[in-house]
Amino acid sequence: MVTFTITPEYGYTLAVSIASSVLLTVLGHRVGAYRKIANVPLPSAYADAAEAKVDKKKHLFNCYQRVHQNTLEGYSSFLSTLLIAGLRYPIAAPVLGMIWIAGRIFYSIGYTSGEPNKRIMGAWGHIGDVGLLGLTGKMAWDLVMSA
Repeated sequence: MVTFTITPEYGYTLAVSIASSVLLTVLGHRVGAYRKIANVPLPSAYADAAEAKVDKKKHLFNCYQRVHQNTLEGYSSFLSTLLIAGLRYPIAAPVLGMIWIAGRIFYSIGYTSGEPNKRIMGAWGHIGDVGLLGLTGKMAWDLVMSA
């Protein structure tokens, strides 16, 4: 049988999970605020593509919405690997989590500039994703091999 002891350092992992929730909240609020500026009514998730081509505000709204949506698309795997890896790696996991968060911030800044290709300036944040996946995979391997 394998047991895990939650050390006080796991608090760093929990703090990063809270910071990631704050990031999602901020991104969501930015979408809501820009929805009003661009006059995109609910329940439309995005402004019409034809309108966004001629209306800079609608184009920017789509950029804000896409950043938030893209972040949500990877959030469950980020959070699960962060919380699992943090059990065994209570320092490395939150460091990788902060790299992911910082990458998402730079991704957001680039994307919401109105030039979506500038999102690439946050691509290095995937180091956090890949690192957390690797740590979680290592834990899985160790557990299976100890069976």
